[in-house]
Amino acid sequence: MAEPKGLNKPVKLKEDLANFLGASEMPRTEITKKLWDYIKANGLQTKTENGKPENAGKFIVADAKLLTIFKNTKSTSKSGKLTDLTGMQEGQTINMMQMAAVVAANIE
Repeated sequence: MAEPKGLNKPVKLKEDLANFLGASEMPRTEITKKLWDYIKANGLQTKTENGKPENAGKFIVADAKLLTIFKNTKSTSKSGKLTDLTGMQEGQTINMMQMAAVVAANIE
């Protein structure tokens, strides 16, 4: 069998994400899936920025557990947009499009 490549290749997780997911290595696709499973299982989506959890919408509400990995995120995209979640607090939201930055900030 061919060795996994790209998004399917296992990557080493930083400590906070490894503790959250219970694994030290995982493909990016699986990381994203498990994060979304947690978000959906705990009703942590909302339709409005910094709105109350309503289990639907494009914003993700940070609970205490997600906050541990969100706060590791400070990166600049290729287009120059800064994603800085280091000062985030419980109950605040991120746009679901920022999940790629969160994953990238939590892998080695």
